[in-house]
Amino acid sequence: MATVELPAGGAPLTVLSEEETMFRDAVRDFARSAIVPRVHAMDREQKMDPTLIAELFEMGLMGIEIPEENGGTGSSFFTAVLVVEELSAVDASVGVLVDVQNTLVNNALLRWGSEELKAKYLPRLASEWVGAYALSEAGSGSDAFALSTRAIEADGGYRLTGRKLWITSGAEAGVFVVFATVNPEAGYKGITAFVVERELDGFSVGKKEDKLGIRASSTTELILEDVFVPAENVLGEVGKGYKTAIETLNEGRIGIGAQMVGLARGALDSTVAYVKEREQFGHPIAEFQGVQFQLARMATELEAARLMVYNAARLKDAGRPFLQEAAMAKLFSSEAAQRITSQCIDLHGGYGFTTEYPVEKFYRDSKIGTIYEGTSNMQLQTIAKNLLR
Repeated sequence: MATVELPAGGAPLTVLSEEETMFRDAVRDFARSAIVPRVHAMDREQKMDPTLIAELFEMGLMGIEIPEENGGTGSSFFTAVLVVEELSAVDASVGVLVDVQNTLVNNALLRWGSEELKAKYLPRLASEWVGAYALSEAGSGSDAFALSTRAIEADGGYRLTGRKLWITSGAEAGVFVVFATVNPEAGYKGITAFVVERELDGFSVGKKEDKLGIRASSTTELILEDVFVPAENVLGEVGKGYKTAIETLNEGRIGIGAQMVGLARGALDSTVAYVKEREQFGHPIAEFQGVQFQLARMATELEAARLMVYNAARLKDAGRPFLQEAAMAKLFSSEAAQRITSQCIDLHGGYGFTTEYPVEKFYRDSKIGTIYEGTSNMQLQTIAKNLLR
């Protein structure tokens, strides 16, 4: 993948290279031809079409940063962000499936996995296995390290017992990054990350949530009952799982920002087309200045969100600090997406309140953006701490 040179002392360029542009356009064409016809049915049935998942693997979209020698695309984090945006412009459920796979699961293995773990799991994550990231629990949401899931050392490994909630892609995943504590008395310093396969004895997928939005994306409970995980499946160091979680989620928030930018763009594009056709008082409503001003403000807010997300992704790829930029990008893009999709419904009038037009789904899907992978309040806290340090 070609790189974009960074200006000395300045922010990273957000311009796309020729290769990035070509890849983005290919994904955009795929999204329109392969995903759009499935969106309504998948949302209604609350299930991802398994043939679509197979197509995502065939397109190389499930292993974007995985090296080519491990069966992946061998591309950049920024490319993954572009992909999530394009998919989310037609269906944010597909966007988050690909986002979690790349920015959380694959990234965690690439950064923290031993060579043996990478060789074992990355080829399958690039070709056939959906991955999921299991941190949250009933009593552990924003307080992510108040974990009750235990990992007790056993002969040659650990036995995991506990329950996880709100696990994206839990119904489809074949492998999970699971966080558990090996020493509750040590607090967050007892937390350890494990790579857990779905077929292990004692592991099961529990309740699937019935959600407001991103309904085709499964959100499930995980149940671990004395699940034996070999010691070689520890991801990173024992007792350092908190570091794995924090640093991976910092990257994941950029992906959620891309998801929000994509769905907001999808809603705005649909609305621009609608107002050109909808007539009132003998004129298309696009000719009314009040409508034009609303569209202009939405477009400006969307572009600001996109640039913040792209900037954070470029910083990450360049090896520069990006904690504050990622938090700002996620905060701004998720809140902007809610405002934009809500106004798009307004401009559709009564039709916007029906499923006949896609804006109502974009609106429903946008709500999760201010909640998962760190609420807006948590992003504000991160930004404030960084400013005041």
